[in-house]
Amino acid sequence: MPDVVIPVLDEVAALPFVIGRVPVGYRAIVVDNGSSDGSGALAASLGARVVVEPVRGFGAACWAGLLAASPSDGVVCFMDGDASLDPRDLPLVAGPVLAGTADLALGARRPVERRAWPAHARLANRLLAAEVRRRTGRALHDIGPMRAARHDLLVVLGMRDRRFGWPLEMVVRAADAGWRIAEVPVPYAPRRGRSKVTGTVRGTARTVRDMAAVLGSAR
Repeated sequence: MPDVVIPVLDEVAALPFVIGRVPVGYRAIVVDNGSSDGSGALAASLGARVVVEPVRGFGAACWAGLLAASPSDGVVCFMDGDASLDPRDLPLVAGPVLAGTADLALGARRPVERRAWPAHARLANRLLAAEVRRRTGRALHDIGPMRAARHDLLVVLGMRDRRFGWPLEMVVRAADAGWRIAEVPVPYAPRRGRSKVTGTVRGTARTVRDMAAVLGSAR
């Protein structure tokens, strides 16, 4: 049974959709990363396991969720908690890892409408993906926030970033370690609630800065 790590910072508007659509056979682990809107309490009331991570940072929340996960089938999933991604697509992304044909699978986002993925965020992702292709030689097109990986391998992969460089570091380190990496297209919808990261130019710039630091250290 895969555990699904969902980092959360003030996502009370999105959580009913996200937790309510987690597929049967998957377990939601919501990592509350300092919410002030009651997201943690709401997630618990909706049946999710809640982990509190007081150290702020996307990577810090993901790492706490990874350590809390104990999937019986050896696969752990990650996804954003803003309802931009549908948890019902998790089996598509986790499928290659569960089948033993991939060690890491990434959900490559396909916007369902223009406002789902602002131009500045889409351009930043395109540039980062191109650098990943150059750096790793892998034909990847998105640093997808919905992903699945082998739990045992990920715990010992040596992840260090605790900010927004976490998703990129996972891909780069996995490629360097010779992991089999798959990419699966998934629909991408407008988020629910106020965007704090890629929905704003400032948030996108902060994310790109953190990811650029990851690429720099990898070199």
